[in-house]
Amino acid sequence: MIYRLTKSKFIRGLQCEKALYLDVYKPQLAYYPPETLARFRRGRDFEAKVKSLFPNAIDLSQRLGHRIEKYPELTATMLAQPGEVNLYEAGFVYNEVLVLADVVHKDADGNVAIYEIKNSLSVKDVFRRDVSIQHYVMSNCIDRLTSFQIVYNDGNDEPLYEELLPTAREAKALIAKQVEHFKEVLQGMEPSVERGEQCSTPYECPYARYCSGKVATQLELAEF
Repeated sequence: MIYRLTKSKFIRGLQCEKALYLDVYKPQLAYYPPETLARFRRGRDFEAKVKSLFPNAIDLSQRLGHRIEKYPELTATMLAQPGEVNLYEAGFVYNEVLVLADVVHKDADGNVAIYEIKNSLSVKDVFRRDVSIQHYVMSNCIDRLTSFQIVYNDGNDEPLYEELLPTAREAKALIAKQVEHFKEVLQGMEPSVERGEQCSTPYECPYARYCSGKVATQLELAEF
């Protein structure tokens, strides 16, 4: 299995093409301040609570660890089994783009629903783009993809759901063009991008210190 982009790298590229390039070629330059790491931990806690609502699930990350290249094959094998199947961190690859789904649920009739979990009080535009890149890949790997929902926080750590499948379908052609553009970006030299609003919107860029000429003192190289 060969992939050049992941969901997180695609989202990074939408924010800043230079950040995408650095994510691929110079990830050691990334810096995540303590408050950002704390937000990641809170997000994982909420994610774990939502995942507990899907019983008897198979967690591919526990089975395969960092052997990401094996996720799509095992996912396909699991989804081919008869009856109901619940998966955590299921992997899919299409056109050199790899995505991992928080929760995949296949019912007894073979219909597949995807759940993307966000510890947020609202459904933000960046979440819609997140779902759209996942749908771009998964719709080419799953025959009966019937639902794609964002799961977000009601403010009391209880889940709320919003269906985004129609939105993702409408965005598919645009996503395809963006994927090809980002592949071209990664074939060239490091882009020159002036500092601006994209350094903090929609996320604080982990390469801001590098772009401002500062030396990072903390390295956090995990993929989120």
